[in-house]
Amino acid sequence: MDLNLPYGYDHGLRRLTGASLELTDQERSAREQLREEYDRLVAEYENADELPEQIDRRLGEIEEALDAFENRPVVYAPDEMTRAGVFITVDLDGNLVVARGHIRPEDEALADAELHDGETGSDAADEATLAATDASVQHTAITMGGEAQDAEDDESDATKPLPDRLVMELTAHRTLALQDAVANNPHVALIALLHRLVLDTFRHGPVSGNCLEAHVRHIHLPAQAADLKDSISARSIRERQEAWQAELPEDDQPLWDWLLALDDASRLALLAHCISFGVNALHEKPNPYGGNGISQSGLNRRLGQADRLARAVGLDMVEAGWTPTVENYLGRVTKTRIIEAVRGGAGERSADLIGHLKKGEMATEAARLLTDKGWLPEPLRLIGEDQPTAVAPVNDQDDDMGEALPEFLNGDVERMVAAE
Repeated sequence: MDLNLPYGYDHGLRRLTGASLELTDQERSAREQLREEYDRLVAEYENADELPEQIDRRLGEIEEALDAFENRPVVYAPDEMTRAGVFITVDLDGNLVVARGHIRPEDEALADAELHDGETGSDAADEATLAATDASVQHTAITMGGEAQDAEDDESDATKPLPDRLVMELTAHRTLALQDAVANNPHVALIALLHRLVLDTFRHGPVSGNCLEAHVRHIHLPAQAADLKDSISARSIRERQEAWQAELPEDDQPLWDWLLALDDASRLALLAHCISFGVNALHEKPNPYGGNGISQSGLNRRLGQADRLARAVGLDMVEAGWTPTVENYLGRVTKTRIIEAVRGGAGERSADLIGHLKKGEMATEAARLLTDKGWLPEPLRLIGEDQPTAVAPVNDQDDDMGEALPEFLNGDVERMVAAE
């Protein structure tokens, strides 16, 4: 029996976007302890030709536990959970694959019907169910001269609503004509797109029931350093969001009128703000088995497009305020990588000066040596961009003026030299 989900199984279904559960203080503490243990074991055995079996096993356990912290359960809005369904299957290795949060069009119709004024929930549900299934029901018809006639044809037909099929055919003509007209009016097209995106960015309304099928899927950041919320970029986004929020009308029609009256420069600035929330340059652990997650090819495509976008806007992570610290990088990597960072940012001599230090002291001193040097780890560079190597001193005098260790650390070097 084939248990694989068929191609296109989710076609026409809306996929819910949930929010990952926040870590509790106890969970954050446990995560940090695991990271510290991982770093300690890696540093302790970094020069070993082969890891002892128990150490290798323990590192694997820690990696698995850290992955669980990063891939938190997703929480959905309660009203959407009542309408959403789930696909469950088994992959080729016998692992359970669960694809959650899919909503069928007929369930969207049920939810919309419940909102109609003057209708009870059961009445609305009955009418929505009939509307959703009407297109698939074949009614008995009598044909005369090749044209279909109702079985009960009388003079009162003129007062009846038009058949749904006929209305669908007529509005198909109107849809194509409207698409062609919008394509020939970039100004109105921009207004329509911006109106839709503003609703997504500031109102967070339902995706269904909109004339324009376009939206921004806001990107959630499941893994983030403690300093992210206070970064230059985060503050800039927050201030811009609050500034626009204060100006925007609340309701749909006033918002449309306000956008029409907006000057071109402000309209483009608002469009750029809304579009930005859909930018995703995140690295994720690829899922080779499909289901939830991203494939390796999908990840490569995402990062390649993000790199292209970064080049187009001239992104420079140094100008964006990122600098290596003990907390955000140097205390999280091996001693070898710390020395490589210092060598790339501050030069060979500085790297040699810290080689004898313990990891904690090495990370602290590396942060000092790399201050204002513009060094970036590979994930923050453009694809294919090599980190500039620090310029070496050109003579002995320049060498004497180079970076020096603090006195309490420099004494260790002097004692080592004396011992030799």
